[in-house]
Amino acid sequence: MADAANDEKRPRLGGSRFVVVSQAAPVPVFALRVAFKEDKNATKYNVGPGAYRTDDGVPWVLPVVKDIEKQMAADESLNHEYLPVLGIPEFTSAATKMLLGENSPAILENRAFGIQSLSGTGAVRLGCQFLIEQLKINVAYVSDPTWTNHINIFNKLKFSSIHKYRYWNAQTRSLDIDGMLEDLENAPADSLIMLHACAHNPTGVDPTQEQWKKIAEVVKRKNLFPFFDCAYIGFATGDIERDSWAVNYFVSQGMELMAAMSFAKNFGLYNERVGNLVCVVNNTDTKVPMNSQLTRMIRTMYSSPPSHGARIVSTALNNPALFAQWKDHIKTMSGRIFEMRQMLYQRLQALGTPGKWNHVIDQIGMFSYTGLGPNQVDFLLKKYHIYAMKSGRINMCAITTKNVDYIAKAIHEAVTTVVEDPKL
Repeated sequence: MADAANDEKRPRLGGSRFVVVSQAAPVPVFALRVAFKEDKNATKYNVGPGAYRTDDGVPWVLPVVKDIEKQMAADESLNHEYLPVLGIPEFTSAATKMLLGENSPAILENRAFGIQSLSGTGAVRLGCQFLIEQLKINVAYVSDPTWTNHINIFNKLKFSSIHKYRYWNAQTRSLDIDGMLEDLENAPADSLIMLHACAHNPTGVDPTQEQWKKIAEVVKRKNLFPFFDCAYIGFATGDIERDSWAVNYFVSQGMELMAAMSFAKNFGLYNERVGNLVCVVNNTDTKVPMNSQLTRMIRTMYSSPPSHGARIVSTALNNPALFAQWKDHIKTMSGRIFEMRQMLYQRLQALGTPGKWNHVIDQIGMFSYTGLGPNQVDFLLKKYHIYAMKSGRINMCAITTKNVDYIAKAIHEAVTTVVEDPKL
């Protein structure tokens, strides 16, 4: 009778119990894509979403990916059986070695292993859930700013407190290393510290190697737990070792850590959701129980991972000729981004755009934190039909030799005519 009484109290509309569901706020980057698609203006550019584009403004399917897919299509031995819960061993092993290097002490001492995940997002979620459930780590620190999904994931997992460490200096448009170090010094022991291995999203500002050493010293001394988001290994500079240097320096200092790898950008496999959660431990006896708990967690979430994209990456990483071909592709992509940075900077300089714009060429990777404020971003949209994130972050891949003059002119006019809060 009590259940019936409670049922009567539940609000209903047209007989539906779902009337209690409220409208969620749209995800900004996807809302931007929808608005861009609906824009009927003949000249329009979307510089918001994070995906590589060629100089013709279209997605690029890497030739090595096409070649491998042809091989897979002709391979009669392949089937659609379930993968192991932890993924394809040849993939996770090769991906882990790609990040850490074959000569890493963690590899040579059998202290590192990988877990196939649903791209980098899934690796972050899986790793953080493991830490909060098994190690009772419930305090997290992220850079200010950071990829918004970091905070979304921490909130969903109910971390008891989420803090921001200083990172972006709006006045100098560079890294606030002193503020970052001070905030890490004040973090309680066993806090999770989310770090971007390279091509920081959204700023494009990375610490130098000397700055990374200072960061590592604090993290180790304070007994903090480093968790690296590795979304752009190889894609940032075209050099795998350079892009993974920070992770490997932390490993060399004897620290245990996790790292979330994504193969969306560097292989162009955005919708295949190929990821790898790398775990580095200091005691090999911990690996079996860790894998058992990760198996249990995955079983209740998605049971087993998808195969197609992981097989592509595994084939490329385990075949020397295909691996060399892929490395040429990442040099092509990173090289085009570098060229677009140079061109935009030169155009802004030629126009005499107020302020210093060296940060455009000093930053690295796909994104540039331009320093434009929300009013200026709104101006770009309304007058020039240029779609950018409110933060002023733009995707340098969306700039081409055909639109760079148009975009530079729009930025120049926004800076010279729109009043913006100088604190932003």
